[in-house]
Amino acid sequence: MIVTVTLNAALDVSYEADGLSWQSTRDVARVRHRAGGRGVAVARVLHTFGHEVLAAGLAGGATGELIREDLGRSGIPVAFTGIGRESRRVLEITDTASGRTMRLREPGPYVTTEELGRFAADYRRMLADATAVVLCGTLPMGLPPEIYGSLATYAAEAGVPVILNAGGSSLRYAASRRPDLVVPDDADDVSSRPDGPQAGRAHGAHGAHGAGDPDGGQAADGGQAADGGQAADGGEAPAIGAALLRLGASAVAVPSGRRVRVVTKSGRWNAWLAGPAGPDGATAGSLGALVAGLVPGLLLGWSWPDLLQHAVAVAAAADPSGDVNLAVYERLVDGVTVETVG
Repeated sequence: MIVTVTLNAALDVSYEADGLSWQSTRDVARVRHRAGGRGVAVARVLHTFGHEVLAAGLAGGATGELIREDLGRSGIPVAFTGIGRESRRVLEITDTASGRTMRLREPGPYVTTEELGRFAADYRRMLADATAVVLCGTLPMGLPPEIYGSLATYAAEAGVPVILNAGGSSLRYAASRRPDLVVPDDADDVSSRPDGPQAGRAHGAHGAHGAGDPDGGQAADGGQAADGGQAADGGEAPAIGAALLRLGASAVAVPSGRRVRVVTKSGRWNAWLAGPAGPDGATAGSLGALVAGLVPGLLLGWSWPDLLQHAVAVAAAADPSGDVNLAVYERLVDGVTVETVG
């Protein structure tokens, strides 16, 4: 069972209306509610490909119940620890006349020390049946940046592989706990702080205090494209990978332009889809789907070329919420080019 952890889960609410303008009132033609967050997208992709998955994390209030219900309707088992504050919502408003879209993200809820302790206990129980843990996305208010590091340590102690997708200080702390694979959110942040946190500055989840995370609730969850502007350019990706390897990661996959660049201690690989390959003409898709696409091959010991061929095609065939067009995936998978570097 693959456990995906979404500490800052969201409910994605989509509105469609015609002819939107400021200081006007319009009827909403279509409303859609969907569970969101990077780890949720990862769980959805893994479930689509038939992998046993458990979506875990934090959820609270009526919004949290809607998140659980949506995943349940999709057939994805959930184990969200309840919190007192309302889970956040991400509102997407589309003008059907112009096709223009606006996204509004609520801040993540404040999580207390007691709630964090209950989640840590729940998480450690899940590790008994886990074949891997995927830690990804931003942090809500009240959680320290060390939290992913603590969760990675618990998994390592239980002999469970860890896949990490994060940014900022939470990425640097967790990378020092030797995760099996790191997919950085914010490559610029890694390159500016290559030495990362001091060794040994571990803080267990039970002892965490209410220090706010500077990155919490500010980055998009589940909607970042694998060719997004936050990724480093091709020249920086190897340096970013090397920095994270020095911190302790076993392997690093850096989305970079239209490529995914993998750096390990034993080799480097580049993978890409040439030309307008995806369903909307793009070669890159959901970052959550890219992370999900990397997990099964990593656990099964695939070669990096085979692993990347699958993951890049999955990312290009998926939307930000983790819905995969399997027909598009089948069409794209043979078009992925993988080269060995050095």
